[in-house]
Amino acid sequence: MIDVPRELQVLVRQNPSADYTRLPHQPDHGDVSPAKGPAPLDLIVTLRRHGDELHASAFRPAERTPRGRVNRAQLAISAPKLLHLAARLRSVWRDRLVGYDPDPYDPYPFATAVDFSPLAAVAERKVAELAEEGRYFLETMFAGGDRSLALFREYLTDTLTDHGSLRISFDSDLHLPWPMLAVEGDQPDPWADFLGHRHQIEQTGAAYPPIQPPTAPRAKPVTSLNTDDQLTAIGRAPEVRKLLEDRSQLTVRTDSDLLLESLSAAVLDEDVMYFWCHGQFVANDSPYEQLAVRLSDDRHIDAELVRRHRRRHLDRPDAVFRPFVLLNACHTGQSAAAELDHLGRALVDLGADGVLGPQIQIPQEFAAEYAFAFLDHYLTGEFTAGEITQQLVRWFAREYRNPLALAYSLHCGIDSILELNP
Repeated sequence: MIDVPRELQVLVRQNPSADYTRLPHQPDHGDVSPAKGPAPLDLIVTLRRHGDELHASAFRPAERTPRGRVNRAQLAISAPKLLHLAARLRSVWRDRLVGYDPDPYDPYPFATAVDFSPLAAVAERKVAELAEEGRYFLETMFAGGDRSLALFREYLTDTLTDHGSLRISFDSDLHLPWPMLAVEGDQPDPWADFLGHRHQIEQTGAAYPPIQPPTAPRAKPVTSLNTDDQLTAIGRAPEVRKLLEDRSQLTVRTDSDLLLESLSAAVLDEDVMYFWCHGQFVANDSPYEQLAVRLSDDRHIDAELVRRHRRRHLDRPDAVFRPFVLLNACHTGQSAAAELDHLGRALVDLGADGVLGPQIQIPQEFAAEYAFAFLDHYLTGEFTAGEITQQLVRWFAREYRNPLALAYSLHCGIDSILELNP
């Protein structure tokens, strides 16, 4: 006798998982629909440093690898050499693009304008050159080695090029200019070869942030503008401030004492912290420079100073510090060497939801334009930081032939979104 397949009727009487839609400690609001959770990552790439050796792995969370194994390999390149290549790539962007100076009567056209369209032919040549530099970096990073490295290189290259736009997290011990790297595309368009144009990208690698008490969405976000008075009139900076004033509850700080006082408080409950200031490396009488930002006074605010003012609150269950931070200051998106303590990483360690900052010395006119565009989208509460950063790369490329949005990198925060109570 043959059994005929038949559909079984299943009645789910309990749903203990809540469909995996609620964060820990999030209350059940009865008939209110559960909040939409973040989309899953499409690719996770790890880069671990053991002495000067580098070990990489990559996997797609929703995809089974052969025999359930993660693609992994030891790189042939050393950590110091890779850091040297990263510093070189940033220098090439600074010197060949921002520092382009063909005419003494019109100096540095790409440093003084946001719209590169009047020099579109030159801009296209620069973009093609920078894309080739990005491809060289990625190829050199995974060059040589044994069979496992060759298989890893093939898997990663195919994934980055053949699967459309992905959400990628680079969990890395080294801070590298991931959005500025490039692959060999299937069409003669160097813009589309950059990883930051193709994909949504974040770099992680910081410690787990402290567990903080849940908070209800606000009708109006809370923000701060931490700035240098000398920069308040540059480009669209006045419009950025007005945008924050009109669409949020804004606190303005121009003095480091006010910022450090706020950081010392157990509760610093801001949704967005915007830094519009100078960033630089300072020696501090040691062989290792420290990345620091400066407001209107002369105090350098580095990672250790921020940690010193918040360290006592790390284990307090009632402490709150979880802003999305836009560090719109020169050099704040990168570290010059592996030993440097990265300011953005310190903020994430202390609880920040994500940090967005430039990897090179960004022209001030463009920095103000980028800040306005990013905050204008982020304050709607409709888009994640990962979505916005990728779309701004494409928008500045399409409208202005300007690739500088690729120089901004997310340190965590690909899922950062402003939750508002309509």
